[in-house]
Amino acid sequence: MPPRPSLTEIFLVALRLGCTSFGGPVAHLAFFRQEYVEKRRWLDEAHYADLVALCQFLPGPASSQTGFGVGYLQRGLAGGLTAWLGFTLPSAVLMLGFAHGVTVLGNLETAGWLRGLKVAAVAVVAQAVWAMWRSLCPDVPRSVLAGVSAGLLLMLPQTGSQIAVIAAGTVIGWLLLKQPDQKVGTDRWAVRSSGGPSGPALPAITCLVIFFLLLALLPLLAHATANPWLEIFDRFYRAGSLVFGGGHVVLPLLEREVVAPGWVTHDQFLAGYGAAQAVPGPLFSLGAYLGAVMTHGPSGVLGGAWALAAIFLPALLLVAGTLPFWQALRHRPAAQAAMRGANAAVVGVLLAALYHPVGTAGITDGRTFGFAVAAFLALQPARLPAWAVMGAAAALGAGLL
Repeated sequence: MPPRPSLTEIFLVALRLGCTSFGGPVAHLAFFRQEYVEKRRWLDEAHYADLVALCQFLPGPASSQTGFGVGYLQRGLAGGLTAWLGFTLPSAVLMLGFAHGVTVLGNLETAGWLRGLKVAAVAVVAQAVWAMWRSLCPDVPRSVLAGVSAGLLLMLPQTGSQIAVIAAGTVIGWLLLKQPDQKVGTDRWAVRSSGGPSGPALPAITCLVIFFLLLALLPLLAHATANPWLEIFDRFYRAGSLVFGGGHVVLPLLEREVVAPGWVTHDQFLAGYGAAQAVPGPLFSLGAYLGAVMTHGPSGVLGGAWALAAIFLPALLLVAGTLPFWQALRHRPAAQAAMRGANAAVVGVLLAALYHPVGTAGITDGRTFGFAVAAFLALQPARLPAWAVMGAAAALGAGLL
């Protein structure tokens, strides 16, 4: 088992991921898997899937919560916050710059470099799906469960479908997948988890209490004080608390909170959404742009940071509050059986996302299909790092696509 990383190492690794993770939340999870599971072995395949499954259940941006969870398991709350900060910082800085008129990227809709990155994201997700399928679906029942999960998600793309599919997979695993999994062991994780930062229950309970108190009290305080900064925090915190099904679900919630009262125009909102699609890292970084536009002037950077903290805070509180209990529960045989089903369903979720939206956004013709195949070969047989493949894809896309 590798030694626990330092906070500096956690930050630098997450920062690099934040600079190179294009392609949306599913692609982010693939990048995380390659960095944290394959390269650094901070946790193994099954437990990474367990963490992803937990974050899919909780409201909030699943990829950011997963990154926070990885850091939390290494160095407690400080490690989680460090990992979140490193992953979020690049996109937040770019969105703050965009809010202040730094539009050097040109027309993003026709940018070849962005099209190249979208194609490479298809290869990254495909590699993750292939590797996770082999590890987490080693038998026919779990392979069938993953395939059925993917099919259901493609037929029923509603917001709550992912949660429903993973919940169904959990129940099926609990009922039918009782046999111990010989392919993926738990000893190394047990050593790392026992006595680690995920153990104390009081800090976790405190995080959950804070989450619900803020959700209940912030609207009352904002109304009673009429403080604009408190009202901004309340609106962004509430939007971040109600997001199930991925970061894109936050868009109508945010639009209702900031466009309806006249704080941001509809055109400004759409411009920020377009920029958030083009930068690496989490879509929730749109909060930094909106906060900066709403407060503008000398307070723009502070307003962006304030809104960014508010929209991410509920997701981080929920992970910190539930992960210790999740870790204790998952060592029980019945819970392990349930997680076999949940993990297979997670593979199905990634498989469905590989087709849509990742595949449909990246592969538009025969040339982009060939580009994606070449990127996959560079990642899989050639074993090139994902950041190198993404950089090459951006450069080639600027000249060829």
